[in-house]
Amino acid sequence: MSPAMGIFRRPREASSAAALPAIVEFWEWWAPNRPAAQSALAADGDAAASDSPVGLPTELVEELTLRVHKIHPELQWEIGGADGRTPTLTVTGGGDPGLRGLAERWCRAAPPGGADGWRYFPARQADPEMLAQELVLGDHEFDLEYVRLGMRADQARGRVDIAGYHPDFLFVPDELQAQVVAHVLDWALGEDDVARWVGRVTVAAEAPIDALPPAMLPAVVEQVTEDFAEPAWLTGEGRTPRGHPSRIAARFPLHRADHPLCDLHVAVTLPYAHANPDRLPVEPSAKALRKFEERLARLGAAAVLAVRETGDGLQVFHLYADPDSAAVSELDQMAAAWPEGKAKVASVSDPGWRALAPFRP
Repeated sequence: MSPAMGIFRRPREASSAAALPAIVEFWEWWAPNRPAAQSALAADGDAAASDSPVGLPTELVEELTLRVHKIHPELQWEIGGADGRTPTLTVTGGGDPGLRGLAERWCRAAPPGGADGWRYFPARQADPEMLAQELVLGDHEFDLEYVRLGMRADQARGRVDIAGYHPDFLFVPDELQAQVVAHVLDWALGEDDVARWVGRVTVAAEAPIDALPPAMLPAVVEQVTEDFAEPAWLTGEGRTPRGHPSRIAARFPLHRADHPLCDLHVAVTLPYAHANPDRLPVEPSAKALRKFEERLARLGAAAVLAVRETGDGLQVFHLYADPDSAAVSELDQMAAAWPEGKAKVASVSDPGWRALAPFRP
């Protein structure tokens, strides 16, 4: 891990602000239209899994799609709960980390505690029963009993790479093959755990050696990731833009799904007064920086510290914060009280956490 130090100086913006009215409008519309969806579920109890909505009235499907797309045009929705199960509505970004926060905000605005008899989810949930069903995509029906997964452990990154296979892949286009594998992974693990623990996903033309049924995936993931239950800090060295040594520490693992509301990248830059010839901090500045970092931990769920860069007389803390919280205001106050020079706080909307890419192992 050896990126050059980068200090962000960009204007602040809140990624969720524009979507909030559409979320309010959605729930105002949903309340009187929910009974129609529930009636359709009761009449559709024998339907197979499909990429099409359960037998909802066409007008309801179109309006539901319109309402969800007003929040964001790339969001997807699914209704479930046939066969007498509790009805569910899921609005999801389909694995896009940049949409995870919007889906979470939509879900948190739902009627509290299942008061209306429904459950609402911001990501697809694991549903192992579906792995024994038939999946209808387009004109093709896939018997999921025949799906096999090649699983390769990446112990260093705490990930499992997947190669998905179904004998019918010989007869369908690549797009449908990828959709089958994506559905299977979501039903085996749940969308958020796929984002956390699944690495590279490919489609196999032949059954991989030692392939396993999808139902085994959770056990494999648990074994591979047992050492990553608690995050640690990965450390490395780099160079500043001026060519001096820098120290880099990145929190790992750090999962977007564990901090769904933290859409705002915040860089807090602190100058330090006491440095060695390499311009790295020494006491008493080193102690002051440690105390500042301890204060960052007190922000709780409002912000998470992701990366720390040190060099050239500056320490930069990269955090992700909930733009609707008071985290940035608190960081401004903390920076204003920094005694060893003029501190800076800069933030930018980054719901996909793209700024972390150079620091990922």
